[in-house]
Amino acid sequence: MAEVLVRRLDDEIVRRLRQRAAENNRSLESEARHILEQAAYENMEEKTRAFRELSKRLLEQQSNDWPKTHAL
Repeated sequence: MAEVLVRRLDDEIVRRLRQRAAENNRSLESEARHILEQAAYENMEEKTRAFRELSKRLLEQQSNDWPKTHAL
């Protein structure tokens, strides 16, 4: 597995992360990992959702246009 080092974090950010970690019964490292994992997958889920919606709209548009362009 890869390792990531984050430098120059504001002390207030670290304090808030420690507080959040304690509330979730996690270490600071575990909390940071959890946040990064969520952020990475949320972005993927958002793109997948947008792609599915666009595909659906294109298919609907194609079905609505089909009789007009392929009339006998």
